[in-house]
Amino acid sequence: MPVNETFIGMSAALWLGILTSISPCPLATNIAAISYVGRRVAKTRRVLMAGLLYTLGRSLAYLVVAIIVTKGLLSIPGVSNFLQKYINLFIGPIMLAVGLLLLDIWKFSFNGGGMGSGLQVRIDKMGVWGAGVLGMLFALALCPVSAGLFFGGLVPLAIKNHSAILFPTVYGIGTAVPVLGFSLLLAFGAHLVGTAFNKLTVIEIWVRRITAAVMLLVGVVLILKHNFGLYFGI
Repeated sequence: MPVNETFIGMSAALWLGILTSISPCPLATNIAAISYVGRRVAKTRRVLMAGLLYTLGRSLAYLVVAIIVTKGLLSIPGVSNFLQKYINLFIGPIMLAVGLLLLDIWKFSFNGGGMGSGLQVRIDKMGVWGAGVLGMLFALALCPVSAGLFFGGLVPLAIKNHSAILFPTVYGIGTAVPVLGFSLLLAFGAHLVGTAFNKLTVIEIWVRRITAAVMLLVGVVLILKHNFGLYFGI
């Protein structure tokens, strides 16, 4: 795979990770989880540690699932050959579907997991280390937008580039960046979290719309190119 193509793919994976993390549902969950674990921690260093552990847990969960799905599909000869031959035919429609999902034009329900009383007790007993467990659990409780970005964006991208580890890793890093930012805010000024959350929520709306518009445009171009044979010089 050419270097520039790899760079573009990695940039896309990183952006998908960041967008996943700042989407309303995951963003609220991230702040709530870090606040919950760090609420009884007086020392700034331990609050930062809780944020780091939560981030690592969440990124690890995304990475493991992505590797299993991507490597599993690529390791089955029949499926791998089919994907190598026809993946380009599906990329365009998938991008259209994800673009519509980001614009809230097309919606689907996805049952996310909450934190029951039994789990809450266990997390409390684990102290700051419970943040890592919460990160993994909440990462697996996918919201509609994060599920669409993960399965409709990252997985096809990783499969197309035969990257079962690199692209999912970069995606995981992308999901971690905003969470680490909020961990710093919580540690050094909890009152800043609300302000940052409100501003980021507004920014996220426009970021999501711009990303959706790009996905819709690229999706249409890819469909015309790969599904209908119209090349436009690209």
